[in-house]
Amino acid sequence: MKIVDIHGELLASNLIAGTYTADATGAGADLQGYQGVSKVVLNSGAGGGTAPTLDAKIQDSADNSTFADIPGKVFTQVTGNASIQSLAIDTRAVKRYIRADLTITGTSPTFGLAVTAVGQKQIM
Repeated sequence: MKIVDIHGELLASNLIAGTYTADATGAGADLQGYQGVSKVVLNSGAGGGTAPTLDAKIQDSADNSTFADIPGKVFTQVTGNASIQSLAIDTRAVKRYIRADLTITGTSPTFGLAVTAVGQKQIM
């Protein structure tokens, strides 16, 4: 699927971005302005350290406080190679807020990454 942003019709929200050496959770992103199916993209550099692994999943919440895993919205584990992956999220089938949840293991692991949600702006 090719996405073209004509006249500012796309919205993007960073769910989490930076260099991580331990488990981390991003802030909730409000999907209220999105419509239909959005993409959540994981862009990760190769893991550093010894036997590094990165497991990333998407969670949702009605109140931006209590989050739970969205069934099936889990990225393939990242290890020693860089990875770009995407998941489709139907904004009509999840709660108002989503966030990324990371689990990092290994000896002195490090991952530079970003998880971004991109979708169509709701037309009023």
